[in-house]
Amino acid sequence: MSDATLHATHQNPDDFAVQIADQIESFLVAVTEVAKGDEPDSAVPFLLLEVSQLMLAGGRLGAHEDIVPDERYEPDPGPELDVDELRENLARLLEPIDVYSEVFDPYEPRKAPVPARISDDLTDVITDLRHGMAHYKAGRTTEALWWWQFSYFSNWGSTASATLRALQSVVAHVRLNQPLEELDGLDTDQDPGDDALEREAGRVMVREIAGPLGLRQVK
Repeated sequence: MSDATLHATHQNPDDFAVQIADQIESFLVAVTEVAKGDEPDSAVPFLLLEVSQLMLAGGRLGAHEDIVPDERYEPDPGPELDVDELRENLARLLEPIDVYSEVFDPYEPRKAPVPARISDDLTDVITDLRHGMAHYKAGRTTEALWWWQFSYFSNWGSTASATLRALQSVVAHVRLNQPLEELDGLDTDQDPGDDALEREAGRVMVREIAGPLGLRQVK
């Protein structure tokens, strides 16, 4: 991608920067709407779709050559928007399946799984994406792309991919009519090993979460 493309005043819809910004903006709007809880029956499948589409944007950023910002120091994008209400709404909406087990780095041997929360992950991703969007809307396209690419590698890429795996697992358990293990009583400030995870996990049948989360039960 040339500098002319990055700095164009009137950008073509086919330009890389425009496409990435559109995908990110779509994700931000969609997750904010889901968090309102107006359509809880479709929450999990819709989040699965939106996170999947976001990962496409992340993959394109990851495969792109290193983007170098215009300035040595990052311009101030302004105050970060508060995400506490968004996090609380998502946690309430996803309560039956919010906590899941994740391994942070698959290339680090003998790392025990740790508990994470989909609601925390989604709001962390949104915080990173909004930061870049503030640059983009201020006309600092190169800065926005640099930030999205950098934070994809350093934070939101791995966070979003872990969330995607958790959401896909929920949908798969329901569609395949398999029991789903819930980390019952396990919280994200704990650091359990495999044995602790096994002791803490409670069996929750698919039928108990399929209805409230809008997932079709297999008879």
